[in-house]
Amino acid sequence: MKWRRRNEPVEAEQAEDVAVPEEEDPQAVADRAARVAAEAEAERVRTAALAREARRRTQGPFDLTEISEEDAARPRVDLGALRLPAVQGMELRLELEEKTQRVIGAVVVLGPSTLQLQAFAAPRTDGIWEEVRAEIRAQVSRQGGAGEDAEGVFGPEVLARVPVRTDDGRTGHRAVRFAGVDGPRWFVRAVFGGRAAVEREAAAPLEAMLRAVVVDRGDEAMAPRDMLPLRLPPQDQARPATGQPGEAQPGQVEQQQAPGGGTGSPASPDGGDDGLGPLDPFHRGPETTETR
Repeated sequence: MKWRRRNEPVEAEQAEDVAVPEEEDPQAVADRAARVAAEAEAERVRTAALAREARRRTQGPFDLTEISEEDAARPRVDLGALRLPAVQGMELRLELEEKTQRVIGAVVVLGPSTLQLQAFAAPRTDGIWEEVRAEIRAQVSRQGGAGEDAEGVFGPEVLARVPVRTDDGRTGHRAVRFAGVDGPRWFVRAVFGGRAAVEREAAAPLEAMLRAVVVDRGDEAMAPRDMLPLRLPPQDQARPATGQPGEAQPGQVEQQQAPGGGTGSPASPDGGDDGLGPLDPFHRGPETTETR
């Protein structure tokens, strides 16, 4: 038997081969970490979208194929792709494209609050609100405003302050709240204005109205983000606007020309493609909060 001191080095030929890992490139490590983070974020977004879809199926807005015969019999204003619940005291304004006179959006006025609605085609599998929300923030910023993400009753929203021109020619800022709902092959964009943009209590009736909206996507093939066709309501559902401007009448429907003539985009803060054109969300909206 051969003895050696504890700390005595072992002869090279007697030492066992030990694998020493090569030092990994720091950039490769960073790239792998970025991929893992991106995959985790994508999974988070997918899981959240599935949860919102499950909630939408039970709470609304609903697809036409999802409602019962009893619910289908409830009084609603038929605008084609959108069917809005009739609410006592509401005023409905339809935005018409100036050149074609087609309906490109609806604005519900209830007291000091407004709710602007548009519907768009969407892919069969994936929703578009996640990317549209980022585009809204970018466009608000380009217009000189500010927008930030917030969690609302319909999921992620955008709270924005956008510059507007006041009656005396100065520039002020008004608050708006953008909500989006992804459905089966459709997307509804809702813009809350007036008090509903900043007060939960004022927004509650309009939120309930949005939940009761029914979307008729139809079977026509459409490219994602194309606006779903709207139309004037049947004569028995529409009444001419009466009273002074701003006075809501039961069942009142008012038509107004949309300036500019854009066709609308789900990512545009105003629903149009150029500036504060068609579907201006600030029309008869909240009071100016600051001027300069």
